[in-house]
Amino acid sequence: MSVNKVLLIGRLGNNPEIRHTNTGSAVANFNIATSENWNDKNGQKQERTEWHRIVVWGKLAELCEKYLSKGRQCYVEGRLQTRSWDDKDGNKRYTTEVVATTIQFLGGPNASTGAGAGMNNAMDNGFEPSEAPQMAESSFTEDEIPF
Repeated sequence: MSVNKVLLIGRLGNNPEIRHTNTGSAVANFNIATSENWNDKNGQKQERTEWHRIVVWGKLAELCEKYLSKGRQCYVEGRLQTRSWDDKDGNKRYTTEVVATTIQFLGGPNASTGAGAGMNNAMDNGFEPSEAPQMAESSFTEDEIPF
């Protein structure tokens, strides 16, 4: 038996970027930050932020484009996926991302209406993740993230 499940609550580092495949399926990409706080052995407050690449397919991707924006908090549930590609210099590159199956929109000015609208499952929109086309690398690199 094996399990590949990710649960995250974090804030968006950028607005979702949405594209459409040749078959018309929507795909959204965005990053969320999660933070961990603790006191070190000297009693000094420490913080570590992790960035997570999120990929969302189908109708759920369209909802993300509509309701999510930079700084908005959300709950993401999905699975880890690593993919590779060759960069312009012929070097093999890898990225690990969360393929989201559930997103819940948290906080924000319309929290009472937005949260319910945000719950969705990628399987309900007619898209099977196993049929996902190979995606091109995002137009930005991790070095361009301002944190």
